[in-house]
Amino acid sequence: MPTLKDIRVRIKGVKSTQQVTKAMKMVAAAKLRRAQERAVMARPYAAKLKDMLGSLSAKVDTSVNPLLSARSEVNKVLVILVTADRGLCGAFNTNAIKLAHKIIHEDYAALHSKGGVSLICAGSRGFDFYRKREYKIVKGYTAVFQNLDFSTAKEIADTASAMYLRGEVDKVVVVYNEFKSVLAPHLRDEVILPIAPETSGKESGSDYIYEPSPSAIIDVLVPKHLNTQIWRMMLESNAAEQAARMSAMDSATENAKELLRTLNISYNRARQAAITTELSEIVSGADALTS
Repeated sequence: MPTLKDIRVRIKGVKSTQQVTKAMKMVAAAKLRRAQERAVMARPYAAKLKDMLGSLSAKVDTSVNPLLSARSEVNKVLVILVTADRGLCGAFNTNAIKLAHKIIHEDYAALHSKGGVSLICAGSRGFDFYRKREYKIVKGYTAVFQNLDFSTAKEIADTASAMYLRGEVDKVVVVYNEFKSVLAPHLRDEVILPIAPETSGKESGSDYIYEPSPSAIIDVLVPKHLNTQIWRMMLESNAAEQAARMSAMDSATENAKELLRTLNISYNRARQAAITTELSEIVSGADALTS
């Protein structure tokens, strides 16, 4: 049974932890607001760029650009995994790694057994996980979310497209957390190469005159589209990470509050028991002297 001193030490430790988790929750809330604004602002541009590419690709032969042409047979796959640089954000990193694991070991198990699956890890947690195991990592980016910059997304997009053009991969899949709300991040996996633009009936029925030619415009839009989509995914992941951390720290603070309540009850009971024992000893001693 713990002594009064042990309980006091534990109460002090829990209070210190509660102060830390409360502070981390406030910091995550402040970062979430900025990250959410950046993610929301990037969505319209990325969506419009995708629509424009879809409208143009409906008017030309997609074989004019190799990044639009799907391979007849998929023998090599590149998985781009976007995780956080730090922990203390609940199951945020674990869920992303689990989905990447599922894609590698279930969806492309046959290719993985032949060494046909490679990885690009954006974020320290995913990179550290796969670096310690026997996986083919093309490139790992650590501490990217401490100072998130568009150049990192562009470098990832350039690496993936270069590998696709050289025939080193036949498909590129991105695993990331999309920001939906504070309580519900949405884990997603999207194929970004080959590019499969979505065409709407409204745009495909319209007739425009393009200058220069649609194929020339597509050659300019395709790299912009790749850069923008990966940048959007990284912004979404950053916002989802801050939301997950804020939620996790809020739960930790509430758990610490409940634990403190339980410890205070245990401390009071132990103190009352000690006082009762001392009184019993005093009474017994007094009875012995008078008898």
